[in-house]
Amino acid sequence: MNSSKVAFLSVISNSLVVILKIIVGLMTGSVAILSEAIHSFLDLMASLITFFSVRIANKPADKEHPYGHGKVENISGTIETLLIFVAGIWIIYECIHKMLAPSPIKLPLLGIVVMLFGAIINIFVSRIVYRTANRTNSVAMKSNALHLLTDVYTSLGVAFSLLVVHLTGWYILDPIIGIVLACFIMVEAFKLMKESFPPLLDARLSADEEEKIMQIIELYKEEYIEYHDFRTRRSGAEEYIDFHLVVASNKDIKTVHELCDRIENKIQHHFHKAHILIHMEPENEKLN
Repeated sequence: MNSSKVAFLSVISNSLVVILKIIVGLMTGSVAILSEAIHSFLDLMASLITFFSVRIANKPADKEHPYGHGKVENISGTIETLLIFVAGIWIIYECIHKMLAPSPIKLPLLGIVVMLFGAIINIFVSRIVYRTANRTNSVAMKSNALHLLTDVYTSLGVAFSLLVVHLTGWYILDPIIGIVLACFIMVEAFKLMKESFPPLLDARLSADEEEKIMQIIELYKEEYIEYHDFRTRRSGAEEYIDFHLVVASNKDIKTVHELCDRIENKIQHHFHKAHILIHMEPENEKLN
């Protein structure tokens, strides 16, 4: 299943879960369920953003966008995290209001069933999305998988709180659980922001990734003198790598070109979507 179809699957699953949670939240009067419905609604929006961003990001480079459309995914991931922050603030506001004026929950068992049903659906869908995200190295897909997995945890938390309320009659637990869940999803959003936002500023790849690339370059150190001006950045699922390679001035251009090809092929074996630019410099030019 390609990334677009997987993204569309998450849209369908989120739509079903949102409709069920809103209906049951209104029927039961549970602020925790309604808060979870808001969370799932934002997950649905995130899934829609992911669906369209993946389709755009997969477009090949064109005249207006010679470096491709990969950063659409990073923009998507950043927007999704901001939506989660908004959801967290709204949930906390509603829960505080409910704590000041607690009220009984109607049909709590129905709420429990719907929460468990939503969790089961999102467990399966999140696994599919996460596998696709790893295969394609898609930031937007990873963020969508995180949203779905977070929804699983929050749905299970709400189901548990409803069960406790049903057994004990402690209605104050409903808004307390809602606040805890809001804090949880906001922490997860912050983690996601740290991954999706830096590439918009052309931040370098991770230290481990750069170390791996440099190790590959140094496999061929017997065939060149040195390399410098090493730079990396990420755009969506793609990596951009460039550096200057200093070679002996007596080497012919064909030999040096073949060396560059071998280095590029080796790097792309580990970074499948990497775009690599090697600037060749003769030794004398470097000395000058």
